[in-house]
Order: sequence, then C-alpha cells, then structure tokens
Amino acid sequence: MAKMVHTCIRVLDDARSADWYKRAFDLEITDQLDFDAFRLTYLKNETTGFELELTLNKDRKTPYDLGDGYGHLAVTVADLDHDHSRLKMLGIEVGDIVDFAPAGERVARFFFATDPDGYKIEVIESGGRFQ
Repeated sequence: MAKMVHTCIRVLDDARSADWYKRAFDLEITDQLDFDAFRLTYLKNETTGFELELTLNKDRKTPYDLGDGYGHLAVTVADLDHDHSRLKMLGIEVGDIVDFAPAGERVARFFFATDPDGYKIEVIESGGRFQ
C-alpha cells in the first residue's frame, strides 16, 4: 500500500515561506537539499510525518501562476476561532469562518489562510472525518 509522504509547492523565497509556515502552523525545517539550480526545504511538525516541500528555483524572479483550479493544502486545529484570531493578529490574510452544512448537518467548519506565494491553506476545525 502506498503512503503519502509530502507535497510540493514552488516558492520565490524559501526563508520567507518557512517563516510563514512556522508562525502559522508550527512547521519546522526537517531537511534542506541545496543544488545548483534549485533548493528543496522540507517542513513538518510532531503531529504528522507528512511533509511540505518548498521548492525554490534559484533563477525564478516572477511569481508562479497558480492557475484557476481550486487546489489547496488543509490542516486541522482544535480551536478554529482561536487560530483564526491568532493568524489575523500575526498579519496573515485569512478568510471568514465557514460553517459548511449544505443539508443541515455540519460537514466542516473552516477558513482559508493565504501564504506569501498566494497558496490557500484550508484550516479545518478537528472533528468528524477531519481528525
């Protein structure tokens, strides 16, 4: 059986992005592989073995086109209201909290935070299928 181990996002400034993910979600650098043309920085915290890989292409000077798809990363937190307020206090761009209950029963309660490169991170309140 396959085990998911990381996902990659491309960034313009890996130090800035690593700092953002540390402040927002307590992700720490676990490894960094530096090559002539690019650098890979791996982040995670003690709650999961899954890593976020920040890929820096050293010759890239312009922001990446993130496209018009709706791809995103998602994390869970125990106290959504607290984390929403905390991220706002850090100056991080966050959307409104959404109580998603299309058929009258809550599926999820969440908001989105935007990282320095424009990636949307879904922050979901722990519970139900989102542990």
